[in-house]
Amino acid sequence: MPLKIAIFGQAPFGRDVTTRLAEAGHQIVGVHVPPDAGARPDPLAVTAEEQGWPLFRYKGYRRKGQAIAERVDEYLALGAELNVLPFTTVILPPEIVDAPKHRSVCFHPSLLPAFRGGAALAWQIMEGATESGISIFRPDAGVDTGPLYLQKAGVSIDSTETMASLYFDKLYPMGVEGMVETVAAIDVGTARLEPQRSEGASFQGLIDAAAARIDLVRGAEALDRHIRGCDPGPGAWAEFDGESVRLFGCTIDSRTDSGQVAGTVLAVDESGLRLAVRGGVLRLQKVRRAAGKVVAAESGLAAGDRLV
Repeated sequence: MPLKIAIFGQAPFGRDVTTRLAEAGHQIVGVHVPPDAGARPDPLAVTAEEQGWPLFRYKGYRRKGQAIAERVDEYLALGAELNVLPFTTVILPPEIVDAPKHRSVCFHPSLLPAFRGGAALAWQIMEGATESGISIFRPDAGVDTGPLYLQKAGVSIDSTETMASLYFDKLYPMGVEGMVETVAAIDVGTARLEPQRSEGASFQGLIDAAAARIDLVRGAEALDRHIRGCDPGPGAWAEFDGESVRLFGCTIDSRTDSGQVAGTVLAVDESGLRLAVRGGVLRLQKVRRAAGKVVAAESGLAAGDRLV
């Protein structure tokens, strides 16, 4: 019979998973979405309001490492039989994660145990992985270490892949189907859990400013992967005249060394900015400076300028 489900998520992915679960007949007893960070309202929160699902907007559920009692009590009053975490960035206390009859189920955009952590999409491209997939698992006390309900592999990471294309074109639709499939199996009692193996386990942190900065000592292939892995956010960056310049839309224009110092702008035209690097030349379609993100021809950079 249908389950009473509490959602902890956000963004279009969270909206689409929740909508599909409701269409399958499950009862959405509560939707937890972090407060909006910008002017654009969160799609999951908008849908919850439209559908009349109880909506909760909290930045977190723990204070000084301890569960916030009133929020736990509020959650328990919903009577959820399963928590579904389709896209969550908040850390939930065990008082919530383990409370329902079927506990919780979470989506992760990699083939666990590889690429655990909140920036799995970016690091797969940056580290040169050639295959990806999705994992649906039961959260435990670790970071993406819980036992697996479902994995789907066979997603190629192409040589021109960006974080956006890997997610939206490939893993997003597979992830929605995987979450719906897993919840259906839990509902009818056919779901099975398998411990994650220890071989191949890795954890990568979030992409902060230090991780996004390009290192011009590296060669063309590595820099190309780095820039594509940070595209569209936060954007790989270098400096010009004391200002950060973020780089987007990267391709390898040549694998022959230009003879110029790495970081030298070779040309800027309607096709992009050509940047000398070790062992080749990169072409960048867009850059973001203080004034905003623009096509390379409008960036103010010119041949002879040097990024460092």
